[in-house]
Amino acid sequence: MAAPRTPLLAVDVVVELVHRPGVPVVLIERRNPPSGWALPGGFVDVGETVEAAAVREMREEISLDVELTALLGVYSDPARDPRGHTVSVVYVGRARGEPVAADDARRIRLLQADEALPPLAFDHALILSDYRRFRETGERPPPRLHSGSGSST
Repeated sequence: MAAPRTPLLAVDVVVELVHRPGVPVVLIERRNPPSGWALPGGFVDVGETVEAAAVREMREEISLDVELTALLGVYSDPARDPRGHTVSVVYVGRARGEPVAADDARRIRLLQADEALPPLAFDHALILSDYRRFRETGERPPPRLHSGSGSST
């Protein structure tokens, strides 16, 4: 029996720098296409849990040990990634220290809660909007049953 053809699986983390005033979150400028600002993240390796992948990707991209504190949601719109259908499990995490761009990250940008969003890759504007609502109300985003529900790319 042939293996099923399925979407790729990725993780992203909204990393809160808890020791900084205003608790900014970390964005990276992507080194590889698609270009632009994004949440740090990457693909899950075979044999790896999504939680382990999230922690590993944060060490690789922003050089920080991140504690995952909440599951924000699963983002699966087939159009969310121009490279192909990719599902992302998105966590909220906290860290201390100075983020340093590494691996797939060209530069770091810290984003305050009240700051306007820069142009973002993928559907990360939607994810950050959901994160801000989560921080304000404690409510996680609702299930999105239809494609095209908020994709920004």
